[in-house]
Amino acid sequence: MRALTVKPLEPGTVRVEELPDPSPGDGELLVRGVAVGVCGTDKEIVRGEYGWAPPSSERLVLGHESLGRVERAPEGSGFSVGDLVAGVVRRPDPEPCGACAHDEWDMCRNGRYTERGIKELHGYASELWTVPTGFAVRVESRLGLAGVLTEPASVVAKAWEQVDRVGARAWFEPETVLVTGAGPIGLLAAMIGVQRGLDVHVLDLVTDGPKPDLVRDLGATYHSSSIEEIARTHRPDVVVEATGVASLVFAAMAETAPYGIVCLTGVSSGGRHIHVDAGSLNRDIVLENDAVVGSVNANLRHYEQGAQALAAAEGDWLARLVTTQVPLDDAPEVFDRDGGDDVKVVITLD
Repeated sequence: MRALTVKPLEPGTVRVEELPDPSPGDGELLVRGVAVGVCGTDKEIVRGEYGWAPPSSERLVLGHESLGRVERAPEGSGFSVGDLVAGVVRRPDPEPCGACAHDEWDMCRNGRYTERGIKELHGYASELWTVPTGFAVRVESRLGLAGVLTEPASVVAKAWEQVDRVGARAWFEPETVLVTGAGPIGLLAAMIGVQRGLDVHVLDLVTDGPKPDLVRDLGATYHSSSIEEIARTHRPDVVVEATGVASLVFAAMAETAPYGIVCLTGVSSGGRHIHVDAGSLNRDIVLENDAVVGSVNANLRHYEQGAQALAAAEGDWLARLVTTQVPLDDAPEVFDRDGGDDVKVVITLD
């Protein structure tokens, strides 16, 4: 089979190569790869900034945003040949911490977890892959290629779960949500906000291309101004921060309604300095009972929630999130793209 591989921590080593076909073990699905999504983590790995190969290999098969079709399934597994599935990324550590032992491996406390396509486990960017049935999620067949959004949808589902859990510390009936960033995570966060019946506002820099129309067609309001300007007329009860831009992160903390919740999903780059009135920010957060929570990765129930959210979405709208498709043979080239108007770049495997 062909697979997209890289030698972690060595830039310029990404390539498509032939590897032996995998053989499913007991309790595993054999899956024909359909597509993988490309995200910032993949680009960091290709640039040599991140990533770990499996202990028995110098190279790592990339791909953690997966979509495939079942070719072989164990009897009684609940999966059938032909099912569309996505594979969970993270696995609990071998000597589980308390979180991993309770199947909350996305909240691992000792860092010994492994991740498909990222950390010590081969990913899904191959023509065939295997996955234990307990780490696979069925994807609605009508979604087609848009089913590759299951992994980012799982990350967003977890973020909303975190908002709900923080809000449950007291009475909480949010009406307005601001999402910063109109990439895949931001758009899917907005989608779930609309599904919840909230007044959804999305902030991004661009004024043309697909993003403004995607937001408006979702039934949300698109902005390209500033958090401060939006907050003057639409004081958000919830902010889902999906850019990692430091100035937006701190602005989000300062501009929620009282008892507001900010959920940070974007990962910031280090080494950049901004000026923040920390005392004033601290005062506002304390006196207004605000909360700030970080959220990353997902476990099985979040994948199931994400798959359900995608199944409830308008199919044509979801399909428009996949703005670029690249065949596996040309996949190494996508990591040199400048992004442009891309929302989600997908590598097709079939």
